[in-house]
Amino acid sequence: MPTLHRDDVDLYYEIRGSGPRLLMCNGSGATTVTSGFVIDRLAASFEVAVHDQRCLGQSSIPDAQPTMADYAADAVALLDHLAWDTANVFGISFGGMVALELAVTEPSRIERLALLCTSAGGAGGSSYPLHEMVSWPTERRVAQTILNMDARFNEEWLASHPLDRAIVDNILERSRAPKDDETRRGEVMQLEARAHHDVWDRLDRITCPTFIACGRSDGQAPVTNSEALHARIAGSELRVYDGGHLFVLQDAAAFPDAIAFLAGGSTGSPAGA
Repeated sequence: MPTLHRDDVDLYYEIRGSGPRLLMCNGSGATTVTSGFVIDRLAASFEVAVHDQRCLGQSSIPDAQPTMADYAADAVALLDHLAWDTANVFGISFGGMVALELAVTEPSRIERLALLCTSAGGAGGSSYPLHEMVSWPTERRVAQTILNMDARFNEEWLASHPLDRAIVDNILERSRAPKDDETRRGEVMQLEARAHHDVWDRLDRITCPTFIACGRSDGQAPVTNSEALHARIAGSELRVYDGGHLFVLQDAAAFPDAIAFLAGGSTGSPAGA
């Protein structure tokens, strides 16, 4: 099992595909298993390095509470371990926050940057405070998770949109899956680090070509947060897609646009499409 050993944590990672080098940073609670579809789509065009972020999946859980700087340092350590001086970076949701922290601390390591359904934090706007939901009753937490995914997700909408119904069914299935205390501890630690994310005052350090994408109906990382990122990152491109937090599944144009951008070409979509 490929593992990167750091002082306080062991990081499980995978390399998939071939082509230009791409580091993928995963979302809240997501692992190489649960994000297989996204990884495989990227691996069709790139050599993708992806790891289970500390506290999740097959990576270990440290004793001390990690910070966003720790998550970014893990990403740098993986690049160093692979002898990748530079790489393209794809960050989605929480992974976008990690990618932002990486981009403002090690800007020379990133060739092209794709930020999907994420936020700068601070004055630039924060994503929904998932850490506050930890203590909620399961039914309330699941209901909020569904609305976070897409503000349109009510029974009437879902009855006529089978893909969205499948997304909600997956949320419900995952909510019922048993978790041991150690898994819960790791997830809570990640959410606590996420709660303190703030790169707003450092965004001027990002100089690489940057693609910012979001869903019109995202209840977790609203469009205004992506607009704030776009206004602050010089030369960035902003695309708004049909869908919510999982617009990459809901809008057929989203993946091809992100891949085209990371490959160095045009997204082919008008601004704000």
